[in-house]
Amino acid sequence: MSNSGLTTSHFVILGLQLVFAIAHSGGAALRPWAEKYIGARAYRILFALISLPLAVILITYFFNHRYDGWQLWQVQGVPAVKPVVWVLSAISFIFLYPATFNLLEIAAIQKPQVHLYETGIIRITRHPQMVGQVIWCIAHTLWLGTSFTLVTSMGLILHHLFGVWHGDRRLQNRYGEAFTVVKQRTSIFPFQAVFDGRQSLQWTEFLRPAYLGVAIFVGLLWWLHPLLIVATSRVSW
Repeated sequence: MSNSGLTTSHFVILGLQLVFAIAHSGGAALRPWAEKYIGARAYRILFALISLPLAVILITYFFNHRYDGWQLWQVQGVPAVKPVVWVLSAISFIFLYPATFNLLEIAAIQKPQVHLYETGIIRITRHPQMVGQVIWCIAHTLWLGTSFTLVTSMGLILHHLFGVWHGDRRLQNRYGEAFTVVKQRTSIFPFQAVFDGRQSLQWTEFLRPAYLGVAIFVGLLWWLHPLLIVATSRVSW
């Protein structure tokens, strides 16, 4: 690891993010065409085979270079910061949990489908993954305080902001007027639709086994976090 200025790793991580963004968003754009010719299950498997290895490469590179560049601030010794970072990280995974999450569909056991929802987390924000990513970036940039982490977070946030436009565009093309109605009754900014009366929270909609799974995942991540750092450090790049 290096701590001397604007290292090449800053540009490498942006390049890796660009490749992932092209593969991920490009693959999403090609979904209607791909499903027509190879089927929904085959498309899901192909999409995963492309996206997951790229995500693993990104995560590994981030872990190995997270302290590169300038140390912009150092707050890890402040007692209150660590619990704040973990609470923000836990909240981020609640939002990162997709509204259309269905393990059987993701695994292509059931036929993967595009869903149009207006319930649960969508009442808070129409783009929960974007909100979750922003919260995650704030937490980790606060904790690490390096220019490399700041650059990484900026790249991730820009990708997800593009995803807001791209996702709305794809849903508009697919559902037309039905999505226009959902769009009018929901908001991108968290809780905006609730505050202005377009939505009302129904807390019973959050009483789902999947959210228990999110809580278990956060707990496992807390436990495995040191092991992940050790494992990624064994990769030489």
